[in-house]
Amino acid sequence: MASPFYFVFLLSVLLLEQTYASPNYREALSKSLLFFQGQRSGRLPGDQKLSWRFSSGLSDGSSAHVDLTGGYYDAGDNVKFNFPMAFTTTMLSWSSLEYGKKMGSELQNSRVAIRWATDYLLKCARATPGKLYVGVGDPNGDHKCWERPEDMDTPRTVYSVSPSNPGSDVAAETAAALAASSMVFRKVDPKYARLLLATAKKVMLFAIQYRGAYSNSLSSSVCPFYCSYSGYKDELMWGAAWLHRATNDPYYTNFIKSLGGGDQTDIFSWDNKYAGAYVLLSRVCCPSQPIKIHRHNLASPFTNTFLWQRAVLNKDNNFEPYKQAAENFICKILSNSPSSSTKYTPGGLMYKLPQSNLQYVTSITFLLTTYAKYMKSAKQTFNCGNSVIVPNALINLSRRQVDYILGVNPMKMSYMVGFGSNFPRRIHHRGSSLPSRAVRSNSLGCNGGFQSFRTQNPNPNILTGAIVGGPNQKDEYTDQRDDYARSEPATYINAAFVGPLAYFAGGRSP
Repeated sequence: MASPFYFVFLLSVLLLEQTYASPNYREALSKSLLFFQGQRSGRLPGDQKLSWRFSSGLSDGSSAHVDLTGGYYDAGDNVKFNFPMAFTTTMLSWSSLEYGKKMGSELQNSRVAIRWATDYLLKCARATPGKLYVGVGDPNGDHKCWERPEDMDTPRTVYSVSPSNPGSDVAAETAAALAASSMVFRKVDPKYARLLLATAKKVMLFAIQYRGAYSNSLSSSVCPFYCSYSGYKDELMWGAAWLHRATNDPYYTNFIKSLGGGDQTDIFSWDNKYAGAYVLLSRVCCPSQPIKIHRHNLASPFTNTFLWQRAVLNKDNNFEPYKQAAENFICKILSNSPSSSTKYTPGGLMYKLPQSNLQYVTSITFLLTTYAKYMKSAKQTFNCGNSVIVPNALINLSRRQVDYILGVNPMKMSYMVGFGSNFPRRIHHRGSSLPSRAVRSNSLGCNGGFQSFRTQNPNPNILTGAIVGGPNQKDEYTDQRDDYARSEPATYINAAFVGPLAYFAGGRSP
C-alpha cells in the first residue's frame, strides 16, 4: 500500500497544476538548443542564427601542429574544457536517444548541436597517435581578461593526456560521448556513426589501460576549474555502460562487473557520473516495454489477418545491483523519503550546492524523468522505506523542477535567457556582455571589456536559451554579472535540460 506521504504529494501536485498554466515546453526546447550556437568555437556556418557571434579560435591546435578548431566554450569564458564538453555531448545524445520521437523538428537541431562537439572530439582523439587532446586555452590567462571570443589574445595552450600522463576520467567521458552519439547518427549517417564508435572503443581502451586522474596529470591547467573530484572510476563505469549499450559486447559487461560497486551518491554532474551510469544500466536490467510480434493465422488461410501476442525481451540480471543503486539514488532525492539527503527551497527547487545549483537540478531531473520512463515501460514500482514510488511521482517532481526554471517560482523569473518576459539580463558571459563585432569591429583587448563587465546596463546580446546558475536557497536571485556562481550559464546545464523539455513538450506517454 502506498504511504500517506505519496497521496499528499500527489494531491499537492494536482492542486498546483490548477493554479498556473504550463510553460511553453516546445518553445523552451527550441531555445535550449539554440543556446549552443552562442557557445560555438571555430568557423561559424552561414545558417548561424545568433548573428552577434562570429568565427573564433581559428588557430586552435596550431601550437601543437594539429587542427583543434571547433567545439564549444564551456560557459561564460573562452576556454574549451573537454571534460565538461564531452559530458555535454553525452547528455545531448542521451536526450536524443530517449526523447527524439518527442522532439519533432528539434531533433535535427539536436543532431547539429551534437555534431558540432563530436567533430571536435574526433579531432582530439585522432590527431596524434597515443595522445588524447583534452582542452584548448590557458584558463588562468583567460579568466584574467574580459574579451569577446573573436578577440582572444590570451595563450591558446593545448592540453593532452597520454600513457605517461594519464587521464582515465576525461578519456572515458570522451568515449561515452562518442559511443552515445554514434547511436544518434546510426540511421541518418551510418558512415559517421561507425567512425564515432570505432574511435570510442579506442579511447575507452586508452582509459582502461592507462589509469589515472587527469587532474593529477594537468594540475593547475584544469584545477580548480574542472578537477575530477570524484576520481575516475565513475567515468570508467559510465564510458563502459555507453559502449555496452552501443555494442552489446560482453567485454564491457565483464569490465563493469570488475569495477565492483560505486558510490551511493545523491548527485549527478559533469564530475560525478555514478547515478547516470546506474540509471543507464538499469535500462538493460529491467524488462523492456512489451512489444507486439505477429504470426500468420493458419486457422484462416483465406485471409491476411494476424494474431498478435506480446513479448518481453529477456532481463539481464548482470545489472540488477545497478537498478537497486539507481533507486537508492532516487530515494535520496525525494523529499519525504526516509533516506532523503536533498534540500528544497521554499519554492520547491532542489538545492544541492551554492555554485551553479541548476546544473544539478537539470541533471537530476533528467535522471528522474528517464527512470520513470523505464519504470512505465517495465510496469514497475519501487519502495523508499514504506513509501511505494510510482512513475508519475517522479514525473511530477521533474515537471515541478522544469516549471520552476521556466518561471513558475517565487521570483516569477525564468532562469532561461530569452524565455518569457522576466529573465536574467546581466549574465556572466563575455560574448553576451560585450558589443558584438557587428557593432564594434575593433578589438577591445584583454582589459578593454571590464567597463562592460562593471556596468549595470543589461547585456547587449541576448544569449537565447542559456540557463544560468540559478537562485539561492531562499529562492532569491540578484541579476548581477559579477555573481558568477548564479549568473553564469554553462553547456552542461542546458544539455541535461533538453531531455525533460522534450518529454513534456511531446506529452507524458513513454
